[in-house]
Amino acid sequence: MYNRRIFMLGATATAAALGLAACGGEGAGSGGPDTDAAPSEQTVGVAMPTQTYERWVADGNNIKKGLEDKGFKVDMQYAEDDIPTQQQQIDQMVNSGVSVLLIASIDGASLSSQLDAAAAANIPVIAYDRLLTDSENVDFYVTFDNYKVGVNQANALMFGLGLLDEKFEAADDAPKGPLNVELFAGSLDDNNAHLFWKGAIDTLQPYFDDGTLVVLSKQTDIEQAATQRWEQETAQKRMENLLTTHYNGGEELAGVLAPADPLSRGIINALQNAGLGPTIKEGLPIVTGQDAEIASIKLIADGVQSSTIFKDTRNLAEQAIVAAESILKGDNPEANDTETYDNGVKVVPSYLLEVQMVLESNYQQIMVDSGYYTEKQVETGQL
Repeated sequence: MYNRRIFMLGATATAAALGLAACGGEGAGSGGPDTDAAPSEQTVGVAMPTQTYERWVADGNNIKKGLEDKGFKVDMQYAEDDIPTQQQQIDQMVNSGVSVLLIASIDGASLSSQLDAAAAANIPVIAYDRLLTDSENVDFYVTFDNYKVGVNQANALMFGLGLLDEKFEAADDAPKGPLNVELFAGSLDDNNAHLFWKGAIDTLQPYFDDGTLVVLSKQTDIEQAATQRWEQETAQKRMENLLTTHYNGGEELAGVLAPADPLSRGIINALQNAGLGPTIKEGLPIVTGQDAEIASIKLIADGVQSSTIFKDTRNLAEQAIVAAESILKGDNPEANDTETYDNGVKVVPSYLLEVQMVLESNYQQIMVDSGYYTEKQVETGQL
């Protein structure tokens, strides 16, 4: 059976719990699961980071539809990448007495008082795709295998560079190097960015060690490579600066590790504006990606972007709904990982989903034949 931590043990603990609730707003409402209530009598609070990123819109739509199809009410809020707005939105959900919270955070460490308030109100919390850190009041985590995302990105880069063959084994005719590459990372306040980076760097490190790959800028720390809020314009500007500073004397850039499609497109803009390309066949460096956004799938189909990582948000939303429904029925959600995701206070039981590498050779099968996109959407690059 589902067992939420009990905070109110005597007058001292009661006062402490009330204090925690006050930290999150004007006092938490009477929320939490009622296992005897019909779905129509329960509300799931869903906090999403932004609508400016295509994938989060898809996530939100899939979650809302899935929950409503099962009869639940949904209070969904987008914070547009503003941390105080997300804090306020979650305060409101707690105070209104939602039955469970599903949170995709902007900054995983910024919601401690809101999570304390949720715990005081007996509201379980599910972290969605981004781990909520520095708090014991996180009950479950649904995500993709984010370390493997980084591994796949690194392998996609090496495949594009000719170092790996179609089986992702050492290619017989691999270039000897050195090949110049540059590294980009995501936003440091997103725990996933660190997992993507670790998976990629662990995979690339032997090639750095033997000199096959060289980071000409020497910007090899995640802090140097980070892109705040995953912004396309920030990535484009940094790529422009790298080209101006390190590739202005005939040096050849072979590839760029990019952790997400908006960054990929910013990087590609910078490369093309510098006269590289316009396609891979015409000299554009290999650029990786993530999230299989429609604009980037078109670029892959057109031979411009080399790869992306497809994380099927339909499956992630479905798994989040399964977890929420399990909690609302009074059960513990099924976890397939109880060791990996330490949020700084506790190891959060998690359910990890697999990812797929998308290349020019397989985008049709993975993205179109599966029904995720139509051929027309790929042709136009628009939904």
